[in-house]
Amino acid sequence: MIPLLHGVSLFLEPESVTRSFNTKTRTTLVALSPLYRIRRKRRPRHQVLSLLTALAAVSVTGCDATRPDRAIRIGTANTSHTLCSGTFVSGLDPDQLFAESVKPSPGMGLVTWALHYQVDRGRRQVTTRVAGRFESRAVYRDGLGCLIVHGGELEVASPLATITADAQATSPDLPEIAGPAVVESTDLALSAALDRAFSEPERPPYRRTKAVVVVHEGRVIAERYAPGYGLATAIAGNSATKSVVSALVGILVREGRIAVHQPAPVAAWRNPGDSRHAITIDQLLRMTAGFSTDERGFPPPATRMWFLEPDVAEFAAHRSIEAVPGSTWNYSNANYELLSRILRDSVGGPAEVLQFAQRELFAPLGMHSMTFEFDATGTPMGSKFMFASARDWARFGLLYLGDGVVGGHRILPEGWVHYSSSQTLTTGYGAGFWTNLSNAEIPALGIAWGMPGAPRDTYFARGYLGQYVVVVPSKQLVIARFGLSHSRGGDVESVGRLVADTIAALGKASR
Repeated sequence: MIPLLHGVSLFLEPESVTRSFNTKTRTTLVALSPLYRIRRKRRPRHQVLSLLTALAAVSVTGCDATRPDRAIRIGTANTSHTLCSGTFVSGLDPDQLFAESVKPSPGMGLVTWALHYQVDRGRRQVTTRVAGRFESRAVYRDGLGCLIVHGGELEVASPLATITADAQATSPDLPEIAGPAVVESTDLALSAALDRAFSEPERPPYRRTKAVVVVHEGRVIAERYAPGYGLATAIAGNSATKSVVSALVGILVREGRIAVHQPAPVAAWRNPGDSRHAITIDQLLRMTAGFSTDERGFPPPATRMWFLEPDVAEFAAHRSIEAVPGSTWNYSNANYELLSRILRDSVGGPAEVLQFAQRELFAPLGMHSMTFEFDATGTPMGSKFMFASARDWARFGLLYLGDGVVGGHRILPEGWVHYSSSQTLTTGYGAGFWTNLSNAEIPALGIAWGMPGAPRDTYFARGYLGQYVVVVPSKQLVIARFGLSHSRGGDVESVGRLVADTIAALGKASR
């Protein structure tokens, strides 16, 4: 995650973010306070505190679009949340996670010198401050992951946490994909492909591959994990979570509860005179609802939505649109937070949505490591906050490789896989998945759509820092790759090489 200056994006690379940061955000910070110069000159602590106080005071009276104090609070909240989830959901070392995930993020250099986090394992919470102020606290809840505490949010824990065990006890429909031990490949070419995927360049940005699982024809044929990671490690999917939300929407469509081309049932849009009234579920899934990109600005709307707002979907619902719905593609997390609220309301409420997801999707696939995090209202944080083991993420990919059917049981409606992986306008995005159908450049980002080196029929879930669930139907192949890669495009080029190397290895083995 990018904790201070922009959102968690599944495709934004550090270069493009830093460019935006240098031209606007740093200018704003330096204009309002000498914080950046303080860091360089190592001024006394009392001067730092007084300047931070002045910065906050100026921010309160200044333009809402340029609130440095809000940006700092987003930074502390994101740090607390990242370390809380990493420690108590994933079982990772918080100091290593901070060093590899949070600290390298663009903009963090402005505050890291004054940032302090405290991991309280007894209370299962993380508290973060900058120069002793701007405190944010994230608390772990059994079965529900972590939550930034704004007030009375912990009251939603009881009705949600009590229903997980029953759903997880259900026998999966998906046949077992591997035994209890890590699958070590005996194929030299496939082992070399994994060696390359875990190799590091001589200088930053580092690849930091953490897990790779290769599934061919329904069985794991090779997997590898970095130190500190293993079969049971629940890994943050970041924006790969959007693909899971798309699947859950598909299940509602199969059950006849919603239709993709109906207007989205968003309470704030009920007035026929509202420009957003006619936005459809399809347009939310395809990110053509008309919202502007929400991962730019100071601070960007996405980070405020995730880390400062107790009701994430309500914040998303009140965003204005800048284009006629259906006419333009813009990457906006608001789309999937609204879909998450629609999911919740369609099945009956907070407790019911988790039960629905377990019963209809996770349990049939045998995804028992899954943790879905919720906001303070009991709405799933569907744009980025799901965790699962690398094998379980691969199981999710197998659902799509099997056209939405596992063990003879249809989970997704007929045609949903094609719909999800079909091209939106002229982009490389589908309806919750990325495709390999366009080689054009993503506007203003300086990177191309798709996955270089992978076959044209490839489509994939994709998350910030290099989280991928890659499906290659023509090769009966699923590859789950997870990392902490601050490199261009989430290290998509090396993931494409991994896909190509794997296919080449399979070709050699079949001769």
